[in-house]
Amino acid sequence: MKKIVTALVGVLFLSAAAPAFLFAEEYSLEDLCRLALVRSEKLKVAQEELMIAETGNDKALSYLLPRLTASGGVTQYSQSKVTAGGSVLQPESASAWGVRMDETFSIIGRELTALAISKQSVAKSRYDLTAIREDYLLRYVAAAYYNVLVARKNLEIADSNLERLTKYRDAADKRLRVGEVTKTALLRAEGELSGAKSDRLQAQNGLELARAVLASNVGIAGDFSLRESSPPVEGEVPSLKVFQDQAFMTRADLKSLEAQKQIAAGQTKYAEGAFWPTVSVSGVYSASDQYPVTANLNRESIYAGVALNFPFFEGGLRKAEVAEAKARERQAALYYEDVKKGIEIEVRTGYLDLVTQKGILRFLDDQLLFARENYRAVATQFEFGLSNSLDVMDANTLLVSAERKVASAEYGYRLALLQIKKATGTLLATVAAAK
Repeated sequence: MKKIVTALVGVLFLSAAAPAFLFAEEYSLEDLCRLALVRSEKLKVAQEELMIAETGNDKALSYLLPRLTASGGVTQYSQSKVTAGGSVLQPESASAWGVRMDETFSIIGRELTALAISKQSVAKSRYDLTAIREDYLLRYVAAAYYNVLVARKNLEIADSNLERLTKYRDAADKRLRVGEVTKTALLRAEGELSGAKSDRLQAQNGLELARAVLASNVGIAGDFSLRESSPPVEGEVPSLKVFQDQAFMTRADLKSLEAQKQIAAGQTKYAEGAFWPTVSVSGVYSASDQYPVTANLNRESIYAGVALNFPFFEGGLRKAEVAEAKARERQAALYYEDVKKGIEIEVRTGYLDLVTQKGILRFLDDQLLFARENYRAVATQFEFGLSNSLDVMDANTLLVSAERKVASAEYGYRLALLQIKKATGTLLATVAAAK
């Protein structure tokens, strides 16, 4: 029992003394995307735009409801004034109160048109928020995530390069001692080793910067580590038309512009409704009292009224507003077609990049395999005096270059997969489904 207690105390002590990075939170790309959706200030600003649009819908609804107004007041005079015949000219005090209901509406129903416009504005704001989220996840989260992975891979490559050049320097030193090579070979090895140390320091700093950028974009405060997702399943890339059709059907920004076209058409209808008369309906209850009371005091009144208002001339304002609304409607239609063409080009660009990255990765994998075999052969030949230092340096340079190209192409291919999802408007749905 005493040994168990001692062991538990030891574990607790080690846990308290362990460095913070041992308890760093680990995140996958999907985890980072979900965190960014909750913590990003830029996305919160976009969410407030949706809240403003929903408030505008409530404002439009309020114009359909009647206004109720209650009023009341008391007047105290300095003195009461009475005529010689006993009639009260000015009472000592008087009070009045009442309730009034007013409703004004257009015969053509402009208020209903305004309510429909506000509902479409809410829908447009939701589509805008979706588009902003997808763009943010790709540009500021996924791209930063793969930048960290590339920087981490470059650091691993720099460490491997440093290890190889250290072994080469040691081998050159041994061969110099036995007189198999000149001092020039050792000096070249020392120079290459110093360059490898410099590359390793740059790779380390690049990784730290990439991690800082990712943490800022996502909203991570403490230390963290990244969990690399499994490589994508290889398969045939669908045709370009499949991607374009999907984009035209699901892109949130295109749906937002469709809503904008409907809003512009509604605004034209609303402006044309100004040529129609409006009807005002009112109902009033009022009561009053005074001291001293007069014989003809009306203590209580209830009445209703209806008024028809028709502006015949306002200087051409209504005509100008209708012309402006029609111009905005045409403008929305043109902008919709322009953005649709832009989406078509964006999808084509993402498709070609995806196909290119996939093909490049296949060739670079072969190049990396050849470069590794070449370096092993040249390094072995150098140990036995069958190759010189220039052959070793050339083989090592080729290997480092191939490793970096493969790392860049591998993560570039994965990012290209996300870019085509963003181009087709399915990125946010993919993140939501990966739970």
